Amino acid sequence: MGPSRRGVLRTGLYSVALTVPGRPEIVDRVQAFRGGRLSRIGMGEVAVVTAMTRRIQELDDQFGTRHARPLAANFLVNTAVPYLRADADENVRAALLSATARLCHLTGYMAVDEGLHGLAQRYYVKALEFADAADDRFAYSGTLRGMSVQATDLGHAATALRLADAAAEGAHGAPQPRRAFFAGQQAHAAQTGDRQTALRHLATAERAMSRADLGGAAFASYDPAALNDHVSQVRWELGDIAGAVASLRASNRGLHVGYQRTTVRRRFMLAERYLRLGHLDVACATWARALDDYPGIDSGRVDERVAAMKALLRPHRGNGAARAVLARADTPARARGAAGVP
Repeated sequence: MGPSRRGVLRTGLYSVALTVPGRPEIVDRVQAFRGGRLSRIGMGEVAVVTAMTRRIQELDDQFGTRHARPLAANFLVNTAVPYLRADADENVRAALLSATARLCHLTGYMAVDEGLHGLAQRYYVKALEFADAADDRFAYSGTLRGMSVQATDLGHAATALRLADAAAEGAHGAPQPRRAFFAGQQAHAAQTGDRQTALRHLATAERAMSRADLGGAAFASYDPAALNDHVSQVRWELGDIAGAVASLRASNRGLHVGYQRTTVRRRFMLAERYLRLGHLDVACATWARALDDYPGIDSGRVDERVAAMKALLRPHRGNGAARAVLARADTPARARGAAGVP
């Protein structure tokens, strides 16, 4: 990475740090460490990694991966990993390894969103190594689940289910939202190869969610909206198109306001399913709504849905609504391109 690029990322990273609620000291702690004024770390540095990971994830959810992943990669290489080389008590080191595992997992997830699957796997492997060193089975299982999601998206059904099953082993005795979190992915992974297994895992996820206390934040952002998305995916693969549409609509209604990238992507998917049902006008209206927010999202997987939309609508160019949507899609709002950060 060139000096000018590094400078831009550092400036952006500090700007992000200043927006972390209740953490105005983050920049000072990072600067003190990088400047050599701090050689032994404590729980304050663990809090820095945790808070920055959370804030970067919020940026990813709101604006898309290409805005957020360069910040995550820079913070991981230049702050989190150097922290691991510093002197620390044993409990501090274990907590820092766990926090760094979660940062690696997030960075791998964002690489998946950009279509950088080899890079994503390298981040995931490092996340597993850090989680294992910390003896953090929750972080380890969560990373295996992320790898299963990637394998599912790539069409590797057997690998996806094997990873999902391995991840679910860490859910025994866990709170209900966590059980739903893993069972939902097991259903998603099994959907293309084994109908009965997919439905069994889906029932487990629905049962766990129905028993969950969702008064606070759901585990790892897995909530009824996320479960409905899994229900929709399974119904779609099993040929229940109308059911898939109903579940996806329910998922979209329940999405948290901050999940803008997910909201836009799911609107594109909903439009595709409306078209499959033969509802061209409804599909075009849904695509038009997705395009309203598309310019503010920089995400590889959202871009894939735009490309799919164009291919699906070209045979319908004789329809005025379809022509209008295609015209909007063919007028790019911004340049696209990967950030080029390792």
